[in-house]
Amino acid sequence: MVVVSAVARTDEDTRGPADPATRPADPVTPYADPLGDPFLRTRIALPKRPVTYLRRQRLVRHLDETLGTSLTLVNGSAGAGKTLLAADWAAGLRQPVAWLTAEAGDRRPGVFWAYVLQALRASGAPVSGAVGVTPAEAAQVDHKLLSTLAAELNERDEPVVLVIDEYERLTAPEVAEQLEFVLRHAGRGLRLVLVTRTEPLMPLHRYRAAGELTEIRAAELAFTPEEAVALLKLHGLRLPLSAGRALVGRTGGWAAGLRLCALAARESADPEVYLKEFEAGHSTIADFLLAEVLRQQTAETQDLLLRVSVLERFSPGLANALTRRTDAEPILVELHRENAFVEHLGHSWYRLHPLFGEILRAYLRVRLPGMEPELHRRAARWLHRSGSGSLTETLAHGAASGDWGFTSGVLLEDLAIGQLFTGLRSNELQQLFSGMAPEAAGPATDLVRAARDLSRCEVERGLCHLRRAEERLPADAPDAAAARLSCALLEALAGRLTGSLDRAEKAAAAADRLQREVPGHLLDKHPELTALLLTHLGSTRLWAGRFDEARAALTAVAHTHGESSVALPRQESLGYLALIDYLNGWVGRAERKALAGISEAERFGLPQPYASGIGQLVLAAVAVDRGELDRAQALLEETARIPARMLDPVTAAGRALARDRLLLVRGDVRAAVEAADPPLSVAAASPWAAGHEALTASAAHLAEGRPERAAEVLRSVSGDQPACAVEAARMLLAADRPKAALDLLDSIRADARTGPAVTVRAALARAQAAHEAGDAAGARRLVEQALLDARRERLRSPFLDAGPWIRPLLSTAPLQDLAAGWLTPGAARRGQPGTVDGRQDPAPPWEPLVAEELSGREHDVLERLARMMTTEEIAADLYVSVNTVKTHLKSVYRKLAVNRRSEAVRRARDLGLV
Repeated sequence: MVVVSAVARTDEDTRGPADPATRPADPVTPYADPLGDPFLRTRIALPKRPVTYLRRQRLVRHLDETLGTSLTLVNGSAGAGKTLLAADWAAGLRQPVAWLTAEAGDRRPGVFWAYVLQALRASGAPVSGAVGVTPAEAAQVDHKLLSTLAAELNERDEPVVLVIDEYERLTAPEVAEQLEFVLRHAGRGLRLVLVTRTEPLMPLHRYRAAGELTEIRAAELAFTPEEAVALLKLHGLRLPLSAGRALVGRTGGWAAGLRLCALAARESADPEVYLKEFEAGHSTIADFLLAEVLRQQTAETQDLLLRVSVLERFSPGLANALTRRTDAEPILVELHRENAFVEHLGHSWYRLHPLFGEILRAYLRVRLPGMEPELHRRAARWLHRSGSGSLTETLAHGAASGDWGFTSGVLLEDLAIGQLFTGLRSNELQQLFSGMAPEAAGPATDLVRAARDLSRCEVERGLCHLRRAEERLPADAPDAAAARLSCALLEALAGRLTGSLDRAEKAAAAADRLQREVPGHLLDKHPELTALLLTHLGSTRLWAGRFDEARAALTAVAHTHGESSVALPRQESLGYLALIDYLNGWVGRAERKALAGISEAERFGLPQPYASGIGQLVLAAVAVDRGELDRAQALLEETARIPARMLDPVTAAGRALARDRLLLVRGDVRAAVEAADPPLSVAAASPWAAGHEALTASAAHLAEGRPERAAEVLRSVSGDQPACAVEAARMLLAADRPKAALDLLDSIRADARTGPAVTVRAALARAQAAHEAGDAAGARRLVEQALLDARRERLRSPFLDAGPWIRPLLSTAPLQDLAAGWLTPGAARRGQPGTVDGRQDPAPPWEPLVAEELSGREHDVLERLARMMTTEEIAADLYVSVNTVKTHLKSVYRKLAVNRRSEAVRRARDLGLV
């Protein structure tokens, strides 16, 4: 083999070239390449790792697999940490490691292979003289050199690891072919590691199929939050994991970005705040990316990157729409191949590295000021026209462009206005349209404003915008049916919010007609619209007391399955159905439906409390009926942060019902009266809501010693409202009006489909009337009937509220057995609540009858009562009026199930209260 050298030069060299025929051959030397340049030892030496380098064991373990495969590829973008990772791993190997950092000049095969041979010698894996010292020509490498090298490597007992860093600089196809030839024929004697930004010109698919390829790519090179925190710690920064997560989210786990952030943050007074708020466009990271990535590209590529930086993702067609050229596809393919911070998402969609995109947007504002809105406008229209993007993308770009007429029109044309109310996307859409300029005009913008106002229960403003939109809607527009169907939805919501059944029914009828004119695929795409319409209609019917009709509409929504977009109306409908069951006395059914609604909301991740919280309110009322007062309080507190103005009439009445029943059971009548919400602006009063208000007012009059006024208030309650009627009958008995009480109970229709919560209270009211009339046998029979009906539903509150007359009856057989284990202490009978497989539950869920929790003020009164103080003395000692003390005493007597002071003190001492 003929070789040349350019290191050992003689004086003859300076005098000019000699005749080749007479000139002796230069001595062979290992210190020069075929061009005559000295070998650069820095190219074949392992790069030094900085003191702040973080060894990531997960990547080291993955690289260890290199020793079992012929080829390893470490492929990532600039600054991804590829070189330091490979160098750190190679430094820890026991096998010989030949390192070569490629240069642009290595595209000449002779230079490349001269450096490969020199790297092999430096690694301690010397090449024999049969291979030669260096190739003779820079541009040529003969087949003999490659075959001899491969053969010698194949004969090695221990493989040599050859790492070629910055392999993307080797662009000559013949170099790649020669390297693959040596690798293929070296067998187990060579392990080749390519560290590169681009896909190498090698048949990777062959090695992958044969199981001879180890790959580490950008996703694996990215730092995890834990690794980011550890890296920052090496730079002297101690930050919580939450800060690490935020930083990784912003930088995409990019190694160089994290290091540059750390260096800059060390100079800040508050590193954590700096890392959270640093301006990417004005940082050393921006300098790095602009120099290493953007300015390396052609003018056309730079222009494309700047324009697509306003997009979360983009396709070649979308990029062409922004540049108004037609060359996006090859540019994007090449950028991805070069790992130039452009990621391929599949199906011809791409996205920029998040930090790179942020920097490019800042640079765009400098290079092309004022261009961003126009780019968003082009993107919105291309997405809408092509149908390639999602509705969310189109709306986001339309909003960013400031073209509100177009953006609102797209929402209506897609029949998606219902998504402003579905919980899953409502906040996102509300935020998107919050920037709508006041001067934006047109029917579409008015409809969106109406929807936003009504979603916040601002009915008058919403109806004003709705009327304006309806007046401006052209009748012959191609999308008029979809817009008018959206109007019907908002009309139905206005009917629900105002309790106007007539408005809701008319809107539902109009929607039914319009749905026949709207393309079927839109209705299939947006099932939430129909679900919302029916929910609004069902709620309004419920407010009007038309329970059967309300149940029909709400059941249709509750039976809708599988769509996340209807999760919230389905949950609300189940809550309203639960309220209907509760008002009819079916406590168990109500509980099951309310729990099903809450489970539905949790399954789809709806925000808490779910919508209006109607399910929690029903569960709170059920808990009161079962004497589970702490649970009822907790459930009420879950919905307490929802302002009353944000509730529709049904839910507002449901909240009042649950809250007031809890307060009344606890004897805090005054609090129940004072807690009343301001009256709603409703078209018509609800019979059951009005009945409940009457009951609360009557209880207040009774507590303050005005039985006549209490009875007068109850005249508005009729047998058409069974649940209210039985509560009113109990209060009439307390007001010493037994005949009026029985007349009211008799007015309840025999065919009324009422459940145990109503029948139990009715039986107890009749039992009390019988007891006071001296009919002991009749009273005992009615109490027995009430116990039988109540024990399955664990209805304890009706008995706790009954008063002291019932206690002697419960201590007699067979009533004592019926009450034992769930209402009063004692062993439960087989098959009753409180037993498990016929055996006594070791912890039966009972509380002592009438041992109900006293309020703090009631404790104060009871303690002074035990000291034999008079009512006047107690009032003076507590700085309250005598009437207030009397109110507290009545509550104490009721809770302790006694009639006199002496009995109250004795009972309190038995229970350890004083």
